[in-house]
Amino acid sequence: MNKKLFSVILVVFIDLLGFSLILPLLPYYAKTFQANSFITGILVASYAVAQLIGAPLLGRLSDRFGRRPILLVSVFGTFLGFLLLGFSNALWMLFASRIIDGLTGGNLSIAQAYITDVTDAKSRSQGLGLIGAAFGIGFIIGPVAGGVLSQWGFAVPAFVAAALSFGNLILIYAWLPESLTAEMRAKMPDNRPSVSFGALFAALQRPFSGSLLISRFFFGLAFATFQTIFSLYALQKFNLSPIQTGYILTYVGVLSVITQGFLVGRIASLVREDILIISCVGLMAVSLLGWALAPSVLVLLIVMAPTSLAGGMLNTMLSSTLTKSVASHEIGGILGLSASVESSTRIIAPTLGGYLLQQVGTWAPGAAGAVIMAGLLVYVWTALYNHPVVFTLKQDRNMAPQPVIE
Repeated sequence: MNKKLFSVILVVFIDLLGFSLILPLLPYYAKTFQANSFITGILVASYAVAQLIGAPLLGRLSDRFGRRPILLVSVFGTFLGFLLLGFSNALWMLFASRIIDGLTGGNLSIAQAYITDVTDAKSRSQGLGLIGAAFGIGFIIGPVAGGVLSQWGFAVPAFVAAALSFGNLILIYAWLPESLTAEMRAKMPDNRPSVSFGALFAALQRPFSGSLLISRFFFGLAFATFQTIFSLYALQKFNLSPIQTGYILTYVGVLSVITQGFLVGRIASLVREDILIISCVGLMAVSLLGWALAPSVLVLLIVMAPTSLAGGMLNTMLSSTLTKSVASHEIGGILGLSASVESSTRIIAPTLGGYLLQQVGTWAPGAAGAVIMAGLLVYVWTALYNHPVVFTLKQDRNMAPQPVIE
């Protein structure tokens, strides 16, 4: 692994470790300020709303000014957000901290753009998979560490997260070189797309990249419903304790890390990307239906394996294929827009999943996810399979698809 690839993966790991330290503790932190469940829900959603606005703009700015300076700005915003969270003595300060972090929280999409810069089309899936693995490891370690640190007060995990972010700033400044080289910049056109929402959302109107972003939305909606409602589902259906539920989620996280860190690159080198996306969408539909109907914890654990495999593969392949569907000077913007689309699903999913769980039954969130993915299967088959923009029937599967502007 070269220095640039290792450095950006380490940056993502540290960033996600800090993020996941405080994320599970936010509801408890908010309760110390007498926030009710509704206000707490808005607090949790405020980060996603702010990221929905900030991520595409940061991505496009990274296309203009380089990945490294925008990554520094983004991580500095995260540092300020965690610092404010630690010093919070009123509810509005909690909201301000999450909004600041969300507006500057385009770290992951900028890191993905960096990976795109330093890998070729054939090895890109493996590089992006390693980013996903670093993301997953951070989320496995972070909540446990945050829970341990919280016994000395909720401010302690926030200050530790701030310290991690500050360390990340030093790492980026001292060790991470710019990925957009002078040679790459020289090849970029002078009339690059403007840094505006209009220019970014125009990507949704393109036949291929728009189809990928729509696929990202519906996959994200189904998977986020599973993620956000799983703890309540486990309590209501199997009466599992928080510790038992944590073990299951850790098991899912480990499977996801293995998938993205080790399997994605190998499988992507053997199977064409459009076929891989379609196959994983179908597998996800079946596995979510299995989640809905699981009669026991043992069956649930078995079902979680294909869920983790399909989710990890799809998360990486959609990003990888998206970077190949646009020109190099648009990669940051399109990945930022993808992050924005994903953020919107984290706003909708908790409400949708909670309503279905309480009003319909424990089977309903999984069944709804399966229906969404079944509909998406029809869509991706129609929109992506053998699309002339990237894939051709005569193309050898070992050759990298050629990026074009639609």
